[in-house]
Amino acid sequence: MARSRIWQYFVLSVYAAISIPGILCLWPMPRSLKAGTTSLVLSTSFSIDLQVQDAPEDLQQAITRTQSYLRNDNLGRLVVGRGTSDLGLLQGAKELQSLRVTLSNEAGKARSISSEATAPLGSRSEEYSLVIPSAGSTATLIANSTLGLFRGLTTFEQLWYTAGEATYTLEAPIRIIDSPAFPYRGLMLDTARNFFPVSDIKRTLDAMSWAKINQFHWHVTDSQSFPLEILGFTEVAAKGAYSNSIYSPEDVKDIVSYAGARGIDVVVEIDTPGHTASIHESHPEHIACYDSSPWMTFTNEPMAGQLRFASAATTNFTAGLIEATARMFPSSLFSTGGDEVNLPCYQLDVETQRILNATGQTLQQKLEMFVQTLHGGLKGLGKTPIVWEDLILTHNVTVSNDTIVMVWSSSSAAEGIAAKNLQIVHAPSDYFYLDCGAGEWIGADPDGNSWCDPFKTWQRAYIFDPYENLTESHQHLVLGGEQVLWSEQSGPQNLDSIIWPRAAASAEVFWTGPTLPDGTPRNVQSALPRLYDLRFRMVQRGVDAIPLQPLWCALRPGACDLMDAVKVPSPHDR
Repeated sequence: MARSRIWQYFVLSVYAAISIPGILCLWPMPRSLKAGTTSLVLSTSFSIDLQVQDAPEDLQQAITRTQSYLRNDNLGRLVVGRGTSDLGLLQGAKELQSLRVTLSNEAGKARSISSEATAPLGSRSEEYSLVIPSAGSTATLIANSTLGLFRGLTTFEQLWYTAGEATYTLEAPIRIIDSPAFPYRGLMLDTARNFFPVSDIKRTLDAMSWAKINQFHWHVTDSQSFPLEILGFTEVAAKGAYSNSIYSPEDVKDIVSYAGARGIDVVVEIDTPGHTASIHESHPEHIACYDSSPWMTFTNEPMAGQLRFASAATTNFTAGLIEATARMFPSSLFSTGGDEVNLPCYQLDVETQRILNATGQTLQQKLEMFVQTLHGGLKGLGKTPIVWEDLILTHNVTVSNDTIVMVWSSSSAAEGIAAKNLQIVHAPSDYFYLDCGAGEWIGADPDGNSWCDPFKTWQRAYIFDPYENLTESHQHLVLGGEQVLWSEQSGPQNLDSIIWPRAAASAEVFWTGPTLPDGTPRNVQSALPRLYDLRFRMVQRGVDAIPLQPLWCALRPGACDLMDAVKVPSPHDR
């Protein structure tokens, strides 16, 4: 026991002597960051001075949240003692009294954060400039938009540590000029396999905003349930949802408003023509091979059932359903899905074969007509369609050049999409699938693994190259990427811990770009302490983010690297 304590004291003493940069909690890393070595304390009377004429309400609310976080985060610096040794450095330090928040060119009335967050991808302005002087004079946050101001406020919150009664930084002056490398930085949540209450979705949106994730891809329906109540089609959810587990139009407005105020665009997905068995409960005439057995012949997972897209009546019904749903969401983006369409289902469906014989058309032609009808309706509403890669790579469906394609089967599939000159959002299962590694969930298969094993670690996501497998001439097609959570084995009970902080890894990838801002490769060792700081903030703010590694690994970057020549033993090993 004595030897263990002596060893532990020795190790902690070594850690205390190690110089770890003070600004560790910035996530994602700003594109341009300059910092000094002067201590600066946040005044107990610190205030945020909003100099925006007729400031929109959601900007005012964002400032109120920032002030609350500054008071309540209480994040200790990631060193032994959590910064208590810094107290001596703060004696006589200057105090920052205020942060002035302004728009760089205020022409006309400022738009709300929400309206800017839901604008078309190419038109959003998220850049900002943040300057914190070391002399205690006023700090400034300047942006071209309220959305940019919101991103800057998020960064400002992360700059400060707490020790004793002091909220401080050791690295003033600080100058940050920041903007995202990619416009699309997302998280997808499947609410059909298992249902997530509105409160869980809101908590997830909060955490997304802290990592500057700006797209909430809501995979709201699937074969197992249809929990979205759509005006004009209320019978679909009434009969196709789990009991009373339904998102009402009021819930949608609540979620969209909450997301928008946090700089997040809600992109809804109604997956078609596959993954639609739940529609059978209300409209059996539109579903082919419903609950057919064995299900493996007719679908990728139970239960079987797909839209009978060869039918003109089914196409018209689906187009109406899609357009009614699109009107519920202000986003300029809308996903019609398109993954895992099972062709044997239609080859064995008597009604589909009757229609094909009667019209003299092929299944391929009917699928083209179905997709183009849906997308035509969306474009009439000013929406840009999104599809999964299958429609393009497996079924060779012709889509318009502005269609966005989500790559999911493998990161290598991006090459085929780029060859067709279509825009890409990365969501590859070999990097970003959060449900992988949990074992098989289908049937009596106790020794089975999940199809996308192994578990996708944050390190795995963090090393992803958005331009992997792409030529330089195709790099402009990449809009960004997203983490994906299919919910066969996830529910409210494990939502936070399965997403966070892993999903934050890709947030930095798509904010900073293929490399770190200085052009060097992203470094898992240097990222770990910063990601731990983000994780601690999430926990402090009510998100149950799991530990990344033993804290010991973050206290001494590189200590847990497999390539270390010397492995320092744990006290428990002595």
